[in-house]
Amino acid sequence: MAPPYSNGYGYSSSALPTPSYDYSHRSNGDFQSICDDIFSSAKSMLDRVSGYASGRGRHTVWSLAMKVVRQLRRNMTRRRLLSFPHLLVALWVLVMLWGERWVFASRVRSCDWDHWEDWPAGATPHRLIFVADPQIIDPKSYPGRPWPLNPLTVQITDNYMRRSYTQLQKQLHPDTVFFLGDLFDGGREWKTAYGNFDDPEWAKGNRPADEAKYLDEWHRKYGEDFWLQEYARFGNIFYDSWNLGGVFPGPGQRGRKLISSLPGNHDLGFGAEVKIPARHRFNAYFGETNRVDVIGNHTFVSVDTVSLSADTSSIRDRVDLEPVYGPVQQFLKGVKATKRRATEKEVRFWRGAVDDLAFDHKVEDLDSADYSNLPTMDLKDSAPDFPTILLTHVPLYRDPGTPCGPLREHWPPAKPPKGQTTPVVPDHQNAISVSHGYQYQNVLSPEDSVKLIKSIGNVVHAFSGDDHDYCEVVHTADQESVREITVKSISMAMGVPTPGFQMVSLYNPIDELGRPLPGALPTTLQTHLCLLPQQLSTFMTYAVLGVLTLLLLVARAFLVPVLNLQPFALDPAPYATSSAVLPVFKAKAEGGDDGATRDLKPTSSGTSSSKFPSARMSSARTRGQSLSQQRATSPNPKTGKWGWGQNNNNNSKAGGPRIEIRRDGYYDNRDGWRPALSSRGRGSRGFTLGLVGREIWTTAWRVAWMVLGFFGWLTYKG
Repeated sequence: MAPPYSNGYGYSSSALPTPSYDYSHRSNGDFQSICDDIFSSAKSMLDRVSGYASGRGRHTVWSLAMKVVRQLRRNMTRRRLLSFPHLLVALWVLVMLWGERWVFASRVRSCDWDHWEDWPAGATPHRLIFVADPQIIDPKSYPGRPWPLNPLTVQITDNYMRRSYTQLQKQLHPDTVFFLGDLFDGGREWKTAYGNFDDPEWAKGNRPADEAKYLDEWHRKYGEDFWLQEYARFGNIFYDSWNLGGVFPGPGQRGRKLISSLPGNHDLGFGAEVKIPARHRFNAYFGETNRVDVIGNHTFVSVDTVSLSADTSSIRDRVDLEPVYGPVQQFLKGVKATKRRATEKEVRFWRGAVDDLAFDHKVEDLDSADYSNLPTMDLKDSAPDFPTILLTHVPLYRDPGTPCGPLREHWPPAKPPKGQTTPVVPDHQNAISVSHGYQYQNVLSPEDSVKLIKSIGNVVHAFSGDDHDYCEVVHTADQESVREITVKSISMAMGVPTPGFQMVSLYNPIDELGRPLPGALPTTLQTHLCLLPQQLSTFMTYAVLGVLTLLLLVARAFLVPVLNLQPFALDPAPYATSSAVLPVFKAKAEGGDDGATRDLKPTSSGTSSSKFPSARMSSARTRGQSLSQQRATSPNPKTGKWGWGQNNNNNSKAGGPRIEIRRDGYYDNRDGWRPALSSRGRGSRGFTLGLVGREIWTTAWRVAWMVLGFFGWLTYKG
C-alpha cells in the first residue's frame, strides 16, 4: 500500500524533489529562453523552406524553367524572328538611335569650325564655346508634378544636355568653355550647412504664392547634402566628359580651360535678395565669381552682376545692402590694374621670360626700407591692353523694343513697311522685355550697365545669358557701342524649342611686347550660333511612328484570315509531352481470358500513325473511308478475336489499338460533348474576329514592350 501523500509509485511526498529558484540568475535564464525560442523558430522556418525547396518548390521551379525553355524554343525560330512585328521593332530601334544618339552628333558636326571660320591661311585661332543656363531641373522646377513624371523629366532633360555636351567635346574639341550662370534651377533655395536662409522681414510677401506654399517643405527636406548631390550631378553632365575633347589644346594655344564660376539669379538670387551664404558656397565650389582671364590674347572679365544690382535696388536706402554689392564694387575699382597685370603675365609667358615677380634678396630695416620701386606686373600706361570681353549673366540695358535680330527664335523680327531696309524699331515681340519680378530682372539698370563698361575699359564685345533665347544688339554710345550677344540656353526645358550654344573663334597675333602685329585684321573675334536638335520634334516623330505602327499591325491582323497568313500569336502550348501527368492514350482491346485489360505500349512500327489517323486527319475524311481503312479483315491470329487495327508486327507486344485522349472538345452540361474550334478554323465569323483581336493584342504588345524596353535602356545609359 502506498504511503499517504504519495504519487502512486511508492515515493513519499518528502522524497519528491522540490523546485528551487536562484532568483539572482532569473534574468539570465529568461534571456536564454528567449534566445532558444528565436533559434528554434528560425530553425523551423529554415527547415520548412528547405523542405519546400527540395520538394514542391523544386518541382515548381523546374516546371517554370521548362515552360520558359519551351516558350523560347517556340519564339526563337527563324520564321518568327523575321516576322513583321519584329521588323517594325527593328525600324523603331533605328529611329530611336537616330533620335537619342545620332542626331546630336550630326547637328554638332554641322557646326564644325572649318565650316564658318574666315581667318587668313595659316592662322591658329583659339576656339571657345559659351554655354548658358543649363539650369538643371530639381524639386523647385515643377513642384506640383507627381512621381514618376518628375523623375522622368529630370532624366530626359539631363540626358539631352549630356548628349549635346558630349558631342560638343567629341566633335568640336574646344580650347575653352565658359558657363554664363544659372547652373542650377533652385540653387538659391537649398540651405547651406550654416547660415540663415529665411526671407528677410522686408522681403516677406514678395515670393509668389505657388512657391510660398512649398517653402517649408524645401527647407525641411533639401539642404547642404542635397545641394552637394546636385553639384555632383552637374559635374556628371559637364565635367566628366571634359577629356573627350582631348588632353592637349589646339595648335599655338596655352592649354584647355573650363570656367563655370559666373553665377546667375537661380544660383544666388537677385539684387537685394541675394542669399549671401549661397554665394559663399558657390565661390567655394566653382571659384571666384568676379575674375579676369587672359585667353587667346583677349581679356575676359566676369562680373557677378546679380549681386551688383543690389547697389541700384529701390530699397537700398532702407536696408544695408553693402554686404551684397560690396565685393563687386571693390573688384570693379581695381579691375583695370588686374587686367594690366594679367596681360603682362601672359606676354611674359609667350616671350619665354619668368612670369612671376623677382625681388632682390637683401635685409632692410622696416623704418628705412624703400617701397617706391618694388617689382610689379602693372606697367601702367606702357602695359599692353588686349581686346576685352565682358561676361555677365544679366544682359546690359537697352531701350524697350530694341530688336534682337533674325536669329531670335521666340519671335522673328517684324516685317518692315514697303521700301524700308532697316529693322522695325521698336519691335517689342522680337526684343528682350525690359521688366523685373521676384528674384529676376531681364536687363541691368542703365546705371549699372554704364558703370560696367566704363570701369572695365576697352570692352569690344559682351556675352550674357538669362533670357534663354538668342539676342544680338549694338548698344548706344553711352555704352561705347558695345556689341552684345545673349546666348541661347543649352537646356530643352527653358521654353525655347531649339536649344543651342555660342561658338567664338579668337585670333589676335601679337609681338613680344603684346602689341598687335602690323597689318592686323580689324576684328579679332568671330562668332557662330550652333543649334541643337528639337526634342519636341523628336517626340512628334515617335508619336507619328507609333500611330503608323498600330495601323500597320491592325491591317495585318485583318489580313491574316483573309490571305491565310501565318499568325504571330502562338497556339496554346501542346500538352502531350513526356512530362505529362495524365495519360495521353488508353488501351481499347480487351485482355486475356480472365478479362483483364492489357497495358498497351506504342511500338516503333508507326502503326498508330499510319493506320489510326490523328484528330486532324480523321476530321478531313469521311466516316466510310475511315472505317474501311481501319477495319481488320481477319481475326487476330493470337486471340482469335476480331479487333480494331491490330498490329501485325510479331515483335510487338501490343495486343490492341489505342484511343487518343483528345483535347479538341469539351463537355457542356446542357448540350453534352461539343467540339472545340481549331486554331486554323475559319468557318465561324465570331472565331475570325477573335483571331483578329488576339493577333492585334499579341503583335501590339510585342512591339510595345520591346520598343519601350529599348527606350528605357537608352534613357538609363544617358
